[in-house]
Amino acid sequence: MTKFPAVQALTFDLFGTVLDLGGSLTPAIASYLRDKGSSVAPEHLWNQWRARQRLEQYQDNILLLGHSGYLETVRRALIYVLALEGIDATEGDVPRLMAAWQHLNPFADVKAALKKLKERYRLVALSNGEADFLAHLATNRIGWNFDRIISVEEVGAFKPHPGVYRRAATLLNLEVGQCMMVSANSFDVMGARACGMRGAFVNRNALPYEETPYRPDVEVGNFTELAEVLV
Repeated sequence: MTKFPAVQALTFDLFGTVLDLGGSLTPAIASYLRDKGSSVAPEHLWNQWRARQRLEQYQDNILLLGHSGYLETVRRALIYVLALEGIDATEGDVPRLMAAWQHLNPFADVKAALKKLKERYRLVALSNGEADFLAHLATNRIGWNFDRIISVEEVGAFKPHPGVYRRAATLLNLEVGQCMMVSANSFDVMGARACGMRGAFVNRNALPYEETPYRPDVEVGNFTELAEVLV
């Protein structure tokens, strides 16, 4: 008997959950830093970039600016972090690094797990990315035909805005509790749980979870474990 009989759809975060951002982007960052003669470690620059990009998203939500675009928050964060690290960026530097985002790769364990999960659930992408960018990634980088791809553009706000999760359930013609958010980002799982979704935390890096009553129903280290638990 399945552990979550009410759950009919799994809604997957893409960036950092299905797609390996650090593994995909760090080589391009390393090449760029070598060309600049910079002593900044590629991993450090990536961690700074990722943290700032999330802050850009939060600022848009808090200031009620709407969804300015995932790649736009990535671009703004990059400009900030290059200045923070004292890297004298030229006009072509930002487009060079931004281009790497078109070539993101999924984690190695994703495809096999999705095939197994497909036997039991509707599989849906629910992401902060722009719709056309998500379509490109699903088709050309992940190589998976999701039952539906939902961009937060539908709501005009970034996750974890509650409207994102509620709108996703509505678009799927399901109650919120019939969906389970699958994410490697704890704030995403927390946001979904606060709205009544079930939540699966794919904690690849053994990170702490928020101090909150909205706990994940499932915590696993990778997609292989996720499929074993949910099917």
